[in-house]
Amino acid sequence: MILCSGEALIDMLPRESAQGEPCFAPVPGGAVFNTAIALARLGAPATLFTGLSRDLFGRRLAAALEADGVDAGLAVRSDRPTTLAFVDLSDGQASYAFYDEATAARALTTADLPDEAALAPVRAAFFGGISLAAEPCGEAHAALMTRLAPRAVTMLDPNVRPTFVADEAAYRARIGAMLAQADIVKVSDEDLGWLMGPGDATDHARALIGRGARLVCVTEGARGVTAHHAAGHLHVPARRAQVVDTVGAGDTFNAGLLAGLDEAGALTKGWFGTPDEDVLEAALKLGVAAAGVTVSRAGANPPTRSELA
Repeated sequence: MILCSGEALIDMLPRESAQGEPCFAPVPGGAVFNTAIALARLGAPATLFTGLSRDLFGRRLAAALEADGVDAGLAVRSDRPTTLAFVDLSDGQASYAFYDEATAARALTTADLPDEAALAPVRAAFFGGISLAAEPCGEAHAALMTRLAPRAVTMLDPNVRPTFVADEAAYRARIGAMLAQADIVKVSDEDLGWLMGPGDATDHARALIGRGARLVCVTEGARGVTAHHAAGHLHVPARRAQVVDTVGAGDTFNAGLLAGLDEAGALTKGWFGTPDEDVLEAALKLGVAAAGVTVSRAGANPPTRSELA
């Protein structure tokens, strides 16, 4: 089982009404939610640890998880509202305004963490998204990573939203500690610059490996992705696609990478000591191909494995 730990929310996507007026359409989303959905659609067993509201939007999120076969048994249900993310699109690129105060996902604490019996089937875990920048849920997700890291493969995608970060020093400290525990780190080139400062992406990736990461994947949009590990690096170009918007593209790549490694039996702590280049390349290509489909349609709508075939 691959556990995804982080936010589930509603993306309010810009649309136009039948009368030609601007409006927003509510669509299930959130970086970690999207990754869980994409994993399930690609055939990987996925479960989601998050806070889910019992409100209208929370029921829609739960229904979407059930429809795609994501196990929501670890989700913590409450009567708090669902986080809303209003999306602004400019030339297909998304920016966000989050309404997250006192919501179901944000209110998670370390007391809500699953017990060891519930976590026993977890062989890999994914962390990321805005949940790492908010309190008290950020502390809870970081604590879960610390519990799982000694025995399960862990992946981190900070997916930095600078405008959402209220306490930059605390956020950087949390992300820094999680980067040191992660087997896999995925960062966009923009995230890498925000986290590490000006400089060469390869040098930054090598620095992250020196701090504990085993595999660092740097995505560069239309240029593709470069995976760095202790023995070298591997570049996979992006697929040509007619871009509608980029919502969920990085989340889909994360799922494709994990699903590809899982299919090859590579989601073990030992595999990352000397990663097989052929296995790694195939997993990267799956992530890139899946992300290419996602950007070609509106919203975070990852492809199924049959669509990729």
